[in-house]
Amino acid sequence: MIVRTFISIVVIVSAFCCSTAKMNVKQGIEGHVYRISGNQMPSPDVPQNPPKGVKAKVYVYELTGINQVIKTGEGSFYSAVNTKPVKEFESDKKGFFKVSLPAGRYSIFTKKGALFYANRFDSKNNIAPIEVTANAVTKVDIRIDYDAFY
Repeated sequence: MIVRTFISIVVIVSAFCCSTAKMNVKQGIEGHVYRISGNQMPSPDVPQNPPKGVKAKVYVYELTGINQVIKTGEGSFYSAVNTKPVKEFESDKKGFFKVSLPAGRYSIFTKKGALFYANRFDSKNNIAPIEVTANAVTKVDIRIDYDAFY
């Protein structure tokens, strides 16, 4: 009985510590990873369903320009990212993530198989750029939509 109670307490404390550790991020990024596929063309007769969050591995690199990747084909897939990797993490099963990062500018990628994927660019051709400022959490939503058409 005492052993069961002790194990129960350890499990509860561990769960509490792990869940609050995610939420104690004071500087970094938070958001969702969404998987979008199929016909996304707006139609007056068919309401759009909101995208669903998915569990996915996310790769954060130093800010990466289009000339710093090896592009594959005409899509937004890359066989290599030639900047420094900063962090890897996974979103939860609903797509949510919240991670600490130092202040700075970064590029965010996901993967399909061995290929990196990112489809947003800024005016200077930086891929999927985000900026983390001191003492702030930047909102970032990641759309994995290589199977969607608009």
